[in-house]
Amino acid sequence: MRVKCVICDTLHDLPNDLPLAKKLRNRPIHTFMCPPCSERITDNTQKRIETGNFRFFRTSSKFDEEF
Repeated sequence: MRVKCVICDTLHDLPNDLPLAKKLRNRPIHTFMCPPCSERITDNTQKRIETGNFRFFRTSSKFDEEF
């Protein structure tokens, strides 16, 4: 299965029997992100969390109170 990265628009080939390939075929809302882009976003997010300027936004106040 040929997939395109959402961020860098590079094409990748996934084997058809992978669970990720099945998820992408059956649920079009799911998107593919290549491993280098995924690692880059993870690293940048970790750096932002360490600075203390990163806030997690919750969907509702009831959800926050339960934590």
